[in-house]
Amino acid sequence: MQNNLNLEGVEQQALKEYTEKAYLDYSMYVILDRALPTIGDGLKPVQRRIIYSMSELGLSAASKPKKSARTVGDVLGKFHPHGDSACYEAMVLMAQSFSYRYPIIDGQGNWGSTDDPKSFAAMRYTESRLAPYAKCLLQELGQGTVDWVPNFDGTLSEPVALPARLPNLLLNGTTGIAVGMSTDVPPHNLKEVASALVHLIDNPKATIAQLMKHIKAPDFPTGGELVSSKNEIRDIYKSGSGTLRLRASYKLENGDVVITSLPHQISGGKVLEQIATQMRNKKLPQVDDLRDESDHEDPTRLVISKKRGVDVDELMSHLFSITSLERTLRVNMNVIGMNGRPRLFNLVEMLSEWISFRKDTVKRRLKHRLQIVIDRLHILDGLLVAYLNIDEVIAIIRAEDEPKPKLMKKFKLTDIQAEAILNLRLRNLAKLEEMKIRGEQDELNDERDTLEKTLKSAARLKTLIKNEILEDAEAYGDTRRTQIVEREAAQALDETQLVASEPVTVVLSQRGYARAAKGHDIDPMSLSYKSGDGYLAAAKGRSNQLAMFIDSTGRVYSVIAHTLPSARGQGEPLSGRFKPPDGAEFCGAMIGDDEQRYLLASDTGYGFVAKLGDLASRNKAGKAILRVSPQGKAVVPAPVPKDTECLIAAVSSIGRLLLFEMEELPELAKGKGNKLINIPGARYKSGEEKLVAAAVVPEDGDLHVHCGARMMTIRWNATDDYYGERALRGRLLPKGWRKVDRLVGIAPFTEDES
Repeated sequence: MQNNLNLEGVEQQALKEYTEKAYLDYSMYVILDRALPTIGDGLKPVQRRIIYSMSELGLSAASKPKKSARTVGDVLGKFHPHGDSACYEAMVLMAQSFSYRYPIIDGQGNWGSTDDPKSFAAMRYTESRLAPYAKCLLQELGQGTVDWVPNFDGTLSEPVALPARLPNLLLNGTTGIAVGMSTDVPPHNLKEVASALVHLIDNPKATIAQLMKHIKAPDFPTGGELVSSKNEIRDIYKSGSGTLRLRASYKLENGDVVITSLPHQISGGKVLEQIATQMRNKKLPQVDDLRDESDHEDPTRLVISKKRGVDVDELMSHLFSITSLERTLRVNMNVIGMNGRPRLFNLVEMLSEWISFRKDTVKRRLKHRLQIVIDRLHILDGLLVAYLNIDEVIAIIRAEDEPKPKLMKKFKLTDIQAEAILNLRLRNLAKLEEMKIRGEQDELNDERDTLEKTLKSAARLKTLIKNEILEDAEAYGDTRRTQIVEREAAQALDETQLVASEPVTVVLSQRGYARAAKGHDIDPMSLSYKSGDGYLAAAKGRSNQLAMFIDSTGRVYSVIAHTLPSARGQGEPLSGRFKPPDGAEFCGAMIGDDEQRYLLASDTGYGFVAKLGDLASRNKAGKAILRVSPQGKAVVPAPVPKDTECLIAAVSSIGRLLLFEMEELPELAKGKGNKLINIPGARYKSGEEKLVAAAVVPEDGDLHVHCGARMMTIRWNATDDYYGERALRGRLLPKGWRKVDRLVGIAPFTEDES
């Protein structure tokens, strides 16, 4: 198909070049005209247009508020052709006392809450006007202080920036995300910033350390505690970026913990939900109750009732670590400078740049006022000439059709002076008017001299700027809300410290199902098991201890005992919690503190004693502890009683039993171990002898030998029959007792199995 389009005279451009330019133009628009504030007034375009529109509507702090929809309509129709919801949200943010350190808008109605800042009413319901603080942004607007540009349709003019008398950017802070860059400036205290500005005006070469004697740290509207170190804060002010740690503040009342303030932009409802979730999951046994007692007088009052004997500092450190009671805030002072380019400012650069902006603004204001004074004096000179020659002036006006040229020629007046004389009212021809003119001339001459001296003197200009800053600081400043308290990083309590310590018996079935029964008097043999399953092993400990399971390959897996299902059911398969090697079976259970020791052995007759602290691993794949031959498997571990002499008992599959001193066996963290009992042959063949069970018998205790449903007891005084050195063959058990299932060492004077 032939293309007959005539492209002569049509500009052509490569798609790559067009898209690149279009995206760059869009990026610069987002950066400069939407997301980033200017350093002068600290406002983004939409915020500036809202404030200016409200001033044009006459919504000053002393006026009656109007519907917010009226303001939004004016902003969109005249200056900001974007969505009404985005415009109203920007307006709401400037009215929320918990979002802005010094709110610019005074809102009436529902403007959101700390629990849900987005819960504000629609703009047709709320009313608003400018807050008193807005005066420092708008006060000098009509005094020749700023440049004006046409609005989007060229029918109106809007200010490029507001003539802020205070560094609003540092006072209220801001956040914004543009294309390829973002900004996060934290709010500060007005009196501290004013003091730093005065110091910097007097000492232009002041350092960060010197300014930090005035500006200690950011000051957030919701209070809280700033727990970052002084060095961290100094680094942020020095580089312009970093992170701050903000924490809730609390006090003790009648043994309860009362949270009185929260970190910036954190809701009390969210914190309560996080703590309640931990309580439901039984991960906060230290807490008895949780209440929200917040009201109009106490906007933040969350009460945490702790159990008796609980360490408050440990509890709060844990809560700071796992909830939003402590949060990290990003600082990135990336803003648009006075040259119209965005860059990262440190504290000195930001204050210096604003002082430069303020000097230019004040000079423009003074020059504007000086020109008004000079123009007025010029008119007064003409009026005075008229009053001194009033009769001639009246005669010329009555006689001449065009009196202005005659007046200008007769009295050597300018066009402006002659026009002013002709516009005089008859009532102003009184004799006292001459005195008023001379009095006004004297006042204006004095003002002109003062203005000229101030403009010519850098010292006078600095003094004027400092006095105005201090005056505004006195009018709008307040005390610091965020306390600066350098603290250590919050530490979450170990999971074992968060569980109530209760006696439990961990039971493992032959098919690898585990459960935890309350108490130590449980008979694991009497529990119900799934069809085809049965009892394999049990271990007694506490609910807040790690329950460990060893598989046939010698790997050990750990889990907090209280997380195991109750013994009322039939347990859950450990293969669902852990990832053992293919074909591996779970062979035994262990529980106790880190110093508790267990005898570990493989069916090849080798083993060693290990501490549970060396076996713990929260890895789902477990931890390789006992080295087992490829065809072999681990046997049920046996607990080692503390602080007593013990014998180790080992029995083979053909009924050979050997008891030897425990000191002959090493204590290892991992490995194959030493030979417990001599089992001939290095390989497995069908029907070959192997180790089937091992146990630890405490001094004066008994050894229970289980063969199916039968049990034989070997008393301590009868163990000599099987006693020998480690690694011997042992002695055959009596006929009928040689098919041993398990061995259990029993402590003296008790029938409980250890």
